Amino acid sequence: MSEIVLKTEGLTKHYAGVQALEGASFELRKGEHVAIMGDNGAGKSTFVRQITGVEIPSRGKIIFLGREVNFQSPLEAREAGIEAVFQNLALADDLDVPSNLFLGREKIRFNLGPFSILDRKGMREATRKALEKTAVKIPNLSSTIRHMSGGQRQCVAIARTATFPSKLIIMDEPTAALGVAETAQVENIIRTIKQNGEPLILISHNMRQVFDLADRIVVFRRGRIAAKLKKSETTGEEVVAYITGAKTDPNLSDAA
Repeated sequence: MSEIVLKTEGLTKHYAGVQALEGASFELRKGEHVAIMGDNGAGKSTFVRQITGVEIPSRGKIIFLGREVNFQSPLEAREAGIEAVFQNLALADDLDVPSNLFLGREKIRFNLGPFSILDRKGMREATRKALEKTAVKIPNLSSTIRHMSGGQRQCVAIARTATFPSKLIIMDEPTAALGVAETAQVENIIRTIKQNGEPLILISHNMRQVFDLADRIVVFRRGRIAAKLKKSETTGEEVVAYITGAKTDPNLSDAA
């Protein structure tokens, strides 16, 4: 068995009495790609927001790289090695590609306090290497994000995860608003991440995409994990049955 990168035990989140997530126990191993599926409101995004420090769990444990963590912010999670791409992308429209990749983590050439000089050449070279690593093609790195297509913007957000050393990548619906060609480009990036041996959690509604890219499928329903399935041992029809509640697993254990 390969090394466990991420483990959650009974992860729970309540909002003023509303149960958004209840008792989610999950494991992700080194190099593994796991897809999370479920209807809107099933608890998928709530789950990853707890892992990435966007929200604080009401109850439960998060164990990352063998130690229990309690991230208080996305910055803490990022510094620990978790890179995330959410649907809103969090890109600055008026900045170019290197400035977006290094936003909040700028390389400094000369540290002169408030008058520090940025290492723009170093950031540009690191950006070029990150784009090569993920096979992203951006013709002009000086272009501002505002003037890029949806697919290019998404690819920049994903390439940002490759700019810095990471132990885990999380993507929340990375192709939801993209066309066919742009979706194919993002999926190729995910395949490259797989080839590089980096573990990934992918939230997606796209059944074809999930079966093409994931090793395992975890289904969420009404804030709980309803099924944990090996891709090779299940079908799309079975996944849909778990999503809709037509099929349940009364013997589902807390172990991933």
